[in-house]
Amino acid sequence: MLRREYPLHVLHEYRMTPRAIMATIKHIGASDLDALRAVTGTSAERMRLVPLASLVLKELVRQMGPKEVAISSYGIREGLLYDQMSPALRTRDPLIEAARHAEASSARQPGFGRALYKFITPLFSTARIDKQRLIRAACLLHDVSWRAHPDYRAEVCFDNATRANLGGLTHAERVYLGLALLHRYKSNREGTGFNADLLELLPEARVLEAEIIGRAMRFGAMFAVANPVDHGSLQYRPKRGELILTLTSDEGRDLFGEVAQARFGALAGAMGVEAIVRGLGT
Repeated sequence: MLRREYPLHVLHEYRMTPRAIMATIKHIGASDLDALRAVTGTSAERMRLVPLASLVLKELVRQMGPKEVAISSYGIREGLLYDQMSPALRTRDPLIEAARHAEASSARQPGFGRALYKFITPLFSTARIDKQRLIRAACLLHDVSWRAHPDYRAEVCFDNATRANLGGLTHAERVYLGLALLHRYKSNREGTGFNADLLELLPEARVLEAEIIGRAMRFGAMFAVANPVDHGSLQYRPKRGELILTLTSDEGRDLFGEVAQARFGALAGAMGVEAIVRGLGT
């Protein structure tokens, strides 16, 4: 990470090609170990072993010929716990389970994340399963940082997603999830302390997707405090360039005030479609 000036300093799921590993081993051999220890914060005991560990890793890569090497922050203890789990427990998604736990312990209204996900799902009906799980996780996590000061809430949300001890996430997915949560609380990234270098980990189209998810959550959380689908429904018509909100209850019509209207319009704008509201009545 130091050699490449990699922007996200999270070890878990950091991935390296054999070529990159060999370049790093060469870099270590040409570097002063005390200087490396000072920059990386590595203990003296561990740094003394780095040259030997490099030789072992070099030979492992040569013998096994992997296409890629991934770092795991989990070790023997976690492996022993996993070995004792039931087959049903092992099949659960670690990201979704962590998000559920965070919502249950930290959100103002545990359970709302599931209702929010159901409400905004029509916008992403064609999304692949790997993206749907990220949207679901974002909805579960959308309010767990509410205790942070409003001026810093977006930044805290992003930091929690990218730096928290979450499993089942690649680095690109961490940034994607973090961006979605950032835009849950702020319409733009200015003044959030966001590290723009992290965008190198995501294609531009994925950055826009994350922003749309965030804006959808931002609108859904404002539109209803309990169960949004009881008061309205969303419909996305990409071929017609339309995003339709149909209000289905008197309470929904009352809740669709000035701020909700602005957020719905901002969501449609990010999607590049026309915002249409039905059921407002007279």
